[in-house]
Amino acid sequence: MSTTEQRVAVVTGGARGIGAATAVRLAAEGRAVAVIDLDEAACKDTVEKITAAGGRALAVGADVSDEAQVEAAIARVVEELGAPTILVNNAGVLRDNLLFKMSVSDWDTVMNVHLRGAFLMSKAVQKHMVDAGFGRIVNLSSSSALGNRGQVNYSAAKAGLQGFTKTLAKELGKFGITANAVAPGFIATEMTKATAERVGMGFEDFKAAAATQIPVARVGEPDDIANAIAFFTGEAAGFVSGQVLYVAGGPLD
Repeated sequence: MSTTEQRVAVVTGGARGIGAATAVRLAAEGRAVAVIDLDEAACKDTVEKITAAGGRALAVGADVSDEAQVEAAIARVVEELGAPTILVNNAGVLRDNLLFKMSVSDWDTVMNVHLRGAFLMSKAVQKHMVDAGFGRIVNLSSSSALGNRGQVNYSAAKAGLQGFTKTLAKELGKFGITANAVAPGFIATEMTKATAERVGMGFEDFKAAAATQIPVARVGEPDDIANAIAFFTGEAAGFVSGQVLYVAGGPLD
């Protein structure tokens, strides 16, 4: 594929938050974007924002932890947009609780969406990247990978994605495919709003408290993460692979 042809990107969890911001940003970079989320209708706003700006986008409903749904989703992307060579594994869920209160279901759900989902999506897309001799995979990790009270499932999954990323980088590099991870710190999204509710704080107070612990003195926004992802998915980032970039407003201890 020549670089003058339009690259096709797939963004999971693209209906809102970081995923939506990333889909819009990649479209602004000239990509055609498949916006994947559990509920296809929920992707409508993201797709409309892209098409209104003159871009190409497709809403696809799929459970990323379901092998058949993933394969069907990618087949539809190939048919309607073209073979994908950029993948952003952003889909995620929270099932926070302390270890002694956490159900097996809470553990399994988080593992299935984050880890199994990233595995299934990467496996489904990599053959198109190999054929093209070009690929960019970005996995969403988190500062929680370093450990976070009440998130033993989420922390384990997000740390797992870092090992997954580094291994993909080693296996796929010779095919022109890079794999990197972006690990957000505190980002103002529906997920962090839900966390605020869980601990009984108003969202504005929650954000203000978080900002006091961040060297740049503010919480992150979805666009902060989309900017980092845009770099990793770019044509010029071909010598950057297997890296984990913490986008957290400062160093993490």
